[in-house]
Amino acid sequence: MSTTPQAVEDLGLPSAWTEFDETPILFANRFLAQHQPNEFIVTLGQVTGPPITGTPEEIREHAGARRSVPIGTVARVGLTRHRVVELIAVLQAELEDHDRRFGER
Repeated sequence: MSTTPQAVEDLGLPSAWTEFDETPILFANRFLAQHQPNEFIVTLGQVTGPPITGTPEEIREHAGARRSVPIGTVARVGLTRHRVVELIAVLQAELEDHDRRFGER
């Protein structure tokens, strides 16, 4: 009996997304990628500017007093090089389809 794991694609079985509709959609507007041999960590984050109000001078003063603006981590994903290439291809195809349908925005 073999104990070598089989790739899902090699089994000939269909796959289906689970918990798809129950999983929340989280907005990300900051991205960080790190790598080492054959491994990538992609971090998705969300940043919102601080709620600073007042006159233009007061806004500059309040902003100048801050040391940083926090970025909340939405997700960290580990990928092999092969999966990074696959992800890039999927995103590129979706971007091209989007621009074909709606134009570049």
